[in-house]
Amino acid sequence: MYANLEMLIDGKFTRGSSGKGEPVINPATEQTLAELPHAAKSDLEAAVAAAEKGFAAWKAMSAYDRYRILRKGAEIMRGRADAIAKVLTMEQGKVLAEAKIEVVTSADILDWYAEEGRRAYGRIIPGRMPGLRQMVIKEPVGIVAAFTPWNFPALTPMRKIAGALAAGCSIILKPSEETPGTAVEVARCLQEAGLPEGALNVVFGVPAEVSSYLIAHPKVRKISFTGSTAVGKQLMKLAADGMKRTTMELGGHAPVIVFDDVDAASVAKIAAGGKYRNAGQVCISPTRFFVHESKYKQFVDTFTEVASGLKLGDGLDASTQMGPMANARRLEAMDMFVADAKAKGAAVKTGGERPANQGFFYKPTVLADVPLAARIMHEEPFGPIAVVNRFDTLDEAITETNRLPFGLASYAFTRSAETMQRLGLEIDAGMTTINHLGLALPEVPFGGVRESGYGTEGGSEAIEAYLVTKFITQLPG
Repeated sequence: MYANLEMLIDGKFTRGSSGKGEPVINPATEQTLAELPHAAKSDLEAAVAAAEKGFAAWKAMSAYDRYRILRKGAEIMRGRADAIAKVLTMEQGKVLAEAKIEVVTSADILDWYAEEGRRAYGRIIPGRMPGLRQMVIKEPVGIVAAFTPWNFPALTPMRKIAGALAAGCSIILKPSEETPGTAVEVARCLQEAGLPEGALNVVFGVPAEVSSYLIAHPKVRKISFTGSTAVGKQLMKLAADGMKRTTMELGGHAPVIVFDDVDAASVAKIAAGGKYRNAGQVCISPTRFFVHESKYKQFVDTFTEVASGLKLGDGLDASTQMGPMANARRLEAMDMFVADAKAKGAAVKTGGERPANQGFFYKPTVLADVPLAARIMHEEPFGPIAVVNRFDTLDEAITETNRLPFGLASYAFTRSAETMQRLGLEIDAGMTTINHLGLALPEVPFGGVRESGYGTEGGSEAIEAYLVTKFITQLPG
């Protein structure tokens, strides 16, 4: 069964007062799952008022009591992981096994932040005169407005919910209207765990209208956004008018360098598995492959074999290896990227078209020998398209890796310690992983540089974005 779609305002689930809404579509069948209610301005104002009340109650609780509630929420989520995963697959499309991993990982994120909230320490600074006391304390920044996309409808909201709540903030979350059910189910788990009314609020609506209202509201003090660079820049401008703190996790175009000292076939199998996860709809998806000339043919042949052998289908089918894309817009984008690359001289090794069936499916695609003139060499495809090109020297590979203005994730495969050292120092990205694809764990930082945004989600650094530093100095009278 799909979710009961409602907004959460002041501890109560409601369909709001606007009477407006939109259908939620199953991308595998193109059938309507449910009608999603939109918030009126009065609903948004009610959410802010509730968040203000919820902040006062939540902040007043001890860090330990907040920890207990968040840990309970994580346990409730784990108990419902199968049911929430089905909702996720129905509205987003990814295979059920991936969906369940996402839900369980989201519970792990909540656990991690619950613990970190107990360690938001201050410090004492020695004074310059007898009796002088100088204290640094950490306090929650206040009401948080968070905006999340459709590709990870449990994990991305949870990063923001957990960070805000662990710090003692209240939060108003606007998840994607295309994948709302997962966030609603997550919110139910947290409410049942014992959150104060208003500590967590969930609203839906026309994205530009909701974001402009919440970001401009004087009671909202922190903005967290995950999405495209273009939208992120617009939200940053709105936040600047109120001098509001922001975290921006924006787009990327992840490079992968494969050197001549590795088993190219083994690396190709690993890389293809990462590339086609969630049909390539991942901000850290490995996409621009640069393979040493001596290993190029072996890598392309193996990668193509893996891609062409993947079974497409409804994510609820246990035999499916790659689900549909999340919406029809992504299909049009894939067609455009492939047509443009072919016209510029690229070779389509496999895929490059939609299969003849219902749903928003696109075949896993491998483009080889793609010239720099092709759009896909400059723009993130955010889909199941891999680009494979050759390189000769390490300097050449690093230059091409850093050519674009994005700097989110990067990958490399080599056995050389010297090469690893240079890659770690010279690749201009927020995250670099060598000889594996392991990113986005709860305990490690997650974020980009340059046009991939700024700020960190994950790891002990992330909670700082939801805290303000207060200095107090006193001298006995």
